[in-house]
Order: sequence, then structure tokens, then C-alpha cells
Amino acid sequence: MLGSIPDLLRLLAVPVFGWAAYRDVKTRRVPNRAWVPLAALAVVLLLWDSYAVLTGPTAGRAFLLRVAISLGFVAPLAYGFWLIGGFGGADAKAFMLVAVLFPVYPVYYLPTAALPLEPSAIGVFSLTILSNTVLAGVVYPLGVAVTNLARGRFSLAMFIGKPVAVEQVPEEYGRLLETTDGFTRSGLDVDALRMYLQWRGATLAEVRADPDAHRDPDSLPRVPNDPGDGSIATDGGVSTDAPEFGTAATADPWGAERFLDDIEGSAYGTSPEQLREGLEVLVSEDEVWISPGIPFLVPMFAGLVVSLVYGDVLYALLGLVGVA
Repeated sequence: MLGSIPDLLRLLAVPVFGWAAYRDVKTRRVPNRAWVPLAALAVVLLLWDSYAVLTGPTAGRAFLLRVAISLGFVAPLAYGFWLIGGFGGADAKAFMLVAVLFPVYPVYYLPTAALPLEPSAIGVFSLTILSNTVLAGVVYPLGVAVTNLARGRFSLAMFIGKPVAVEQVPEEYGRLLETTDGFTRSGLDVDALRMYLQWRGATLAEVRADPDAHRDPDSLPRVPNDPGDGSIATDGGVSTDAPEFGTAATADPWGAERFLDDIEGSAYGTSPEQLREGLEVLVSEDEVWISPGIPFLVPMFAGLVVSLVYGDVLYALLGLVGVA
């Protein structure tokens, strides 16, 4: 038999995580309903395994300890990273799901080997997936730097970003790495830019064509549009409805404060100063550096696949240097 029925059913997670990684690259959005069937399956399989272990010939203390570590450490760790902004909502849900679905190592028997090839001594499979995900994530900035070097792109941002033509910015995901004063790690989030443009019913091209008019808060819509959530839409994410114009306080260039006061939420933590700085850069430059960020579900998917096939890469590396 290739493996136990619960372990074989756990393989259903692979195509789901692959699809979620694809969605993360294309839209940075993964619907909650994507995780519900896997969450239900994870609970059923955990109960199945627990019953089999506890009613078997051994007491299953190692199994219970590993489950406790997975549920009591890995799942709260993912939630904690979400609280401090280190994970997006989909990332946190995915890793909490991993903690329930893969608390201990599965085993898949092939004619000449058993997978995973290199299990860790701890035996908590969700920790292996986490460590492999982190290692896979490290590859991303290295790839960005090599690509920029090969193309002769030199900047303080070359290890974390890429240059993008300004007219293409609304079709990107990420954060500006520039202000009017130079390099920054905390520039305008492009999702927030799309929300702003949608809210005031203008395209970036229109703003660039006449920045003085759009900088004037008197040009703000009296009845603004729904800003949406900043995701890329087929029409560029900007409403074509003509807004009604009204008056606003002249001390609010670009209407940044009014925009952030008018919408629900915080526009991904954007401040009026960040929005103003980002707009000033976008209307004055033809090319800007953007940090696309790491679509975290991509290294997570890679970490899951590597974990299922090879096992714990970090544990194997530590073993090579005599640490593990």
C-alpha cells in the first residue's frame, strides 16, 4: 500500500495549495472558501489518526506530543505573525491549516524508498513545512538581485525590488521604494494607490497629465466612488463613472486625508504623508522601483512539496555541519 488512508487524503492539499499560490501571484487574494473543505478534512483526519493511535498497541505519547506542538506552537505562531503584519490573512489561515492537517510526518511507500526521505528528529511535520517555506522564501530576494545585476540595474533597492514603468504601476502589486527624498522601505502600497484612484474616479494617466488640478482638494468628488480593496480589476481598477465635484480644505493636498477618513479601514496602513509622497513620485518620474513583496503562498507551496518528497532541508543541512 502506498500509505495510510489519512496520509493519502492529505495529498489533496497539494493541488489546493498550488492553486492558492497561483492566485497569490496573480491577484494577491485567496477566497476564504478555498480553505473550508481542507479545514474540515484536516479535523476529520486528525481525529481519525488520534483514534487509531490511542486505541492501538502503544500509548501514542510521541504522537500526542507532536500534535500538541503543532497545534500549540505552529498555529499560534502563524496567528501572531498575522497580528504584527508579518503574514497576510490568507498566509496565516494556510499555515494554521497546515498545523492541523500535518501535525506529524506522513509516510508514502515507493518500491525503493519511503517518502519523505529526510524526516527530522522532532517529527513535527508542520515545523518542517515552516522551515522549508522560510528557506524557499530566501531564494526569492537572491533571484531578484541576480536578475537586476544581469540587466545592469543598480540601486539601493536592487535586492528587494524591480524597476517598473510608471504607467504599469496600477497593474502591479507591491510597495513603492521611493519618495521625493530617495530610497525608502515604507513607500506607498500600490493596493492603496488603486483604492485612491478608484475612490476619486481617475486613472493614473489622468493624474499624471494634470497633477496640479488633481493636487487641488477642490477637485475631489462630492460623492466618491467605492474604493474597493485595491485588487487589480479588468478595467484597471478605476471606475469610469464621472464623480460630482465639491470643495474641501485647501490644507489637504491630493485629498489624502479626506480619502483615508472617508473609507472603511486603513488602506493597508497608509498615512496621508505616504499617499502624498507616492503621488508626487508617480507624477514626476517615468520609472520607479517597486518591492513586489513575496507572495508567501508560493514558498509555502514549494515548502510543502519539498517536505513531502525530501523532508526537512534545514535539519539535513545542520546534519552536514555536525549540528543536528
